[in-house]
Amino acid sequence: MAYFTHISKKLKLVKAGRRTRWAPFWTVPKIYGTGRRVHPGRHTHVKRSWRRNKIKA
Repeated sequence: MAYFTHISKKLKLVKAGRRTRWAPFWTVPKIYGTGRRVHPGRHTHVKRSWRRNKIKA
């Protein structure tokens, strides 16, 4: 990043970082029941990585 970065750009990057996290672990038994083993990342809507998809910030 530049020496001085606008706060709006930083806030956009922070929000995008929060949106790409896994869903909480308790969503798996809530959705599928206790017997099903599924990765909580399947319940995350925004699938983005810093390598693959860029943010227009």
